[in-house]
Order: sequence, then structure tokens, then C-alpha cells
Amino acid sequence: FTRQGQSCTAASRIYVHASLIDAFVAALREAISKLKIGDPLDEATDIGTVISQRQKAKIESYIDLGARTAGAKVDRCGELPGAAHLKDGLFLQPTIITGVPEDSPLMREEIFGPVVCVQPWDDEDDVIARANDSDFGLAATVWTNDLRSALRTVQRLDAGYVQVNQNLTIQPNLSYGGFRKSGLGKEASLEAMLEHFTKKKTVVIDMR
Repeated sequence: FTRQGQSCTAASRIYVHASLIDAFVAALREAISKLKIGDPLDEATDIGTVISQRQKAKIESYIDLGARTAGAKVDRCGELPGAAHLKDGLFLQPTIITGVPEDSPLMREEIFGPVVCVQPWDDEDDVIARANDSDFGLAATVWTNDLRSALRTVQRLDAGYVQVNQNLTIQPNLSYGGFRKSGLGKEASLEAMLEHFTKKKTVVIDMR
């Protein structure tokens, strides 16, 4: 929900083991309900406004799709600001959506707003296949106490920036970039920039 979900590394799809998902969603709902929605220039604000009316309408259309999907549940969390001078602001509540099918646009497309879909899994091969079945491949995170599982999973995830037990944005001197529709080339480290944003040319001149 950093920058109202307007982040290329936003965790818009979360797969949680079926034995943990109910407790996870409850804890997530409780945590994001505490986020303060308000003036983006106020240091106390956690969730500000989205970039434009057009983008707000787009995000709301995704949320409405979730509400219309059979078997899905939409949880809008937190309180919209009540101050008169903010009444026309482009505010959206952080939203959790569960129970949508894997082929839903909510799972397939980039929402770019404060919306997350949480899905259960109980088979490792299946969940990795589902995670990789995307037009995008910028970032992924793995959360586990099992080092073997972590190493096995990061090898199999088809994303350019994979973290274990943390979800930080781009860091200096770490090659950063994705696969498929997630950008062209890599940045943030000199080696990556030289490799991806320049072209090498070999020139041989005989001066005799």
C-alpha cells in the first residue's frame, strides 16, 4: 500500500498457505485498517490520494468487478478522511479481495492502486506455476522459515527481483529490472546499466 499502491513493486497478489490464510487475512485487515487516510502532505498520513480522477475510476472499476464476482469477498479497510477541505480528494480505502479465480482481471492485470488479492495454496508446484503465470515479472517475495524451501523457490520464480522475508523497494547497487512486460533492461547498479543501456562496438583499425 506504499504510495497508495502506485508502485511497480506493490504486492498486488499474495499467495498464503490454506492452513494460514484465514488468520493472515484477519491480521492484514486489522493492520491496514489502522493506516491513516488523509492529506498527502501531512507527515502523519499513511495513505494519500491516487494520481488522477481517471486512475481512481479505473481502480474503482476493479474493486467493483471483485464485488460482482461470485464467491469473492471485498474488504475495504480504514476510514476515508472527513475533513471538509479533503472531501473532493482522490482517496480510496486500502482493499483486500479474496476468492477470485486465477483468470480474473484482478489477478491478471496491473491495478496500480491500494488493492491486494489474497489466494490460498496447498501445493508448491501449483502455486509457483500460478505465480509465474503472468504477463509481468518484476518482483516477488518469499516468506518462509525453511531455508531449503526459500532457495528452491527463488530459483523457480520467474521474476527479476526476488527477496526472501522482506519486501523492500529498489536498493542502490542491486541490479533491478524485470521480465516480460515489466520493463526493458535493468538499473540501479553500474554493471546492469552498462550492460542493458549501452551497445558495445568492436572497432579494429590498421594504421599502416
